Amino acid sequence: MHDRTDLPYLKARVRELEEKVEQLRLSRRVLMNLIEKIEKDKMGFLNKLEKENRKLHQDNYRYAKWLLHKNRQIVELESKLHDTNSRNSSK
Repeated sequence: MHDRTDLPYLKARVRELEEKVEQLRLSRRVLMNLIEKIEKDKMGFLNKLEKENRKLHQDNYRYAKWLLHKNRQIVELESKLHDTNSRNSSK
């Protein structure tokens, strides 16, 4: 007789646990979706940073090239100035 009185309690307990399991499944799906979104956002951000990094490297390369070109021009002008001054002082 003790088993019969426990039967409604046990059925209610089983329903309660099944509801909790369903809630856990839903929570897990929500968390997995959030993780996927975060990972997607992170990858987008990393791609943006990598693209910006490549652009900065290209800009730095162009600037270094420009500086080298200007330095050569300065050296050439200084050399011409020195030659001109040498010729003028030898006259």
